[in-house]
Amino acid sequence: MINKRNIVGAGIVLSVLMTLLCGCQALEKKQQVGAVAELNGQYLYRSTLDSLTLGLSSEDSLRVVQQYIRQWAQDILLYDNSTARTHREIEQMVSEYRRTLYAQAYEDRLVERRMPKSIPDSAVQAIYDRMPDRFILDESIVKGVLLVVPNDAPNLSKVKQWLLKIGTERQERKERKNSKATNVLDDIEKYVYQNASGYELFTDQWTTVTALTRQMPVERADLETKLKYGNRIEISDSTQTFILQVTEKHMRGEKMPVEYARPQIEKIILNARRVEFLRKERERLYNDAVQEKKIKFFDI
Repeated sequence: MINKRNIVGAGIVLSVLMTLLCGCQALEKKQQVGAVAELNGQYLYRSTLDSLTLGLSSEDSLRVVQQYIRQWAQDILLYDNSTARTHREIEQMVSEYRRTLYAQAYEDRLVERRMPKSIPDSAVQAIYDRMPDRFILDESIVKGVLLVVPNDAPNLSKVKQWLLKIGTERQERKERKNSKATNVLDDIEKYVYQNASGYELFTDQWTTVTALTRQMPVERADLETKLKYGNRIEISDSTQTFILQVTEKHMRGEKMPVEYARPQIEKIILNARRVEFLRKERERLYNDAVQEKKIKFFDI
């Protein structure tokens, strides 16, 4: 005997299935509107192709469209094959990469918050002495003063005499901080205020030849050559004279002065310190996990 309840239930299920089927067919028809190709559920639409061929001749348009469709299909086939065959491998790679990123971020925070950053002069000097071949200049560096004046500036001969004394006067100024005596730097600065169009004093810091060529009309190779043979370099153009007075220099191929090499040395020290700091931190975490029995060991 046929159960009416079962008939009603089957009818409901059939109705739902028909609704879903109609819905899928409607969706598929909607997706097909304007489509020129379909591959594995992916649609390529005419609007995309039209945007590629604007302004092209019929022959060029056909070539571009054919090439694009081929590339579009190849990309989908490669992706589908890769996901079908290597899904597990890719998921494993993603998981490992995510774990690496989290670990790296954690280590960076540890280093920033807990690793000492100060570096004593003795440590810098030790590295400097131990690695003499590592700190060689690939371009010359100088200390001094650069003065830029109009070609018709007054009293240039006197200014040049002042510049010759600037190295010794600079040292004397350091040694007599409380002295009110007028020195050559004061004279130069007064002259600069009245006549110069450019002035840079760098007797306390090293400047590269490359940096100087940005301020003077001279090529790097020419400036390197001029520095070999003197400490006064004068270069003029149609309107200005550039006077470079060198108080101290180290030429390309020479060993860097320790203060110039210091940033490199600090980087070497901090990198080594980071490696050792993180090694100890990893070891601590492992030992704590073993002691707290977070790690379970089985017979191998």
